[in-house]
Amino acid sequence: MKIGLYFGTFNPIHVGHLIIANHMAEHADLDQVWMVVTPHNPLKKKSTLLDDYHRLQMVHLATEDFPKLKPSDIEFKLTQPNYTINTLVHLEEKYPSHDFCLIMGEDNLKSLHKWKNYEAILAHHEIYVYPRISKDAENSTFENHPKIHMIDAPVVEISSTFIRNNIKKGKNVQPLLPPKVWDYIDHNNFYKK
Repeated sequence: MKIGLYFGTFNPIHVGHLIIANHMAEHADLDQVWMVVTPHNPLKKKSTLLDDYHRLQMVHLATEDFPKLKPSDIEFKLTQPNYTINTLVHLEEKYPSHDFCLIMGEDNLKSLHKWKNYEAILAHHEIYVYPRISKDAENSTFENHPKIHMIDAPVVEISSTFIRNNIKKGKNVQPLLPPKVWDYIDHNNFYKK
């Protein structure tokens, strides 16, 4: 089985995340997309980051009607701070019959050369890249790399930061969130302070 790993804090998960994940599941050669919830880094200021399990619960709620999208808490069990290469090694050991690929935005591809052991990632894993609006010129470092696939996905410019800030201001952000996620946020009074 070919699994695309879509990492994020998902604070909160929004319709933009679902549009990208579903597009990858339906239009790339992936069997499933796992939404990997990134745990809170203890070395960083928490500020508006919800508890790991609240964010995981929102991903469960958002993906339950999408059979090809699966929430994952795999990084919750790994030593922090964690690196993508460690997660990939752990997943390969746990699921030897699966083929794991990365899903990332074009903006992240531009900094891939700064990732820990990025050469090993590229040697063993395919990367599926979705477009982002960017002011920088195209990064040609990986332009013709055989393991990197540019996917013609919709450009979605919705951010979790925008959603959190507008909830705090009392604005209606319901169209940007899956209904069950909005209900969960509203019921728990998240992001209001």
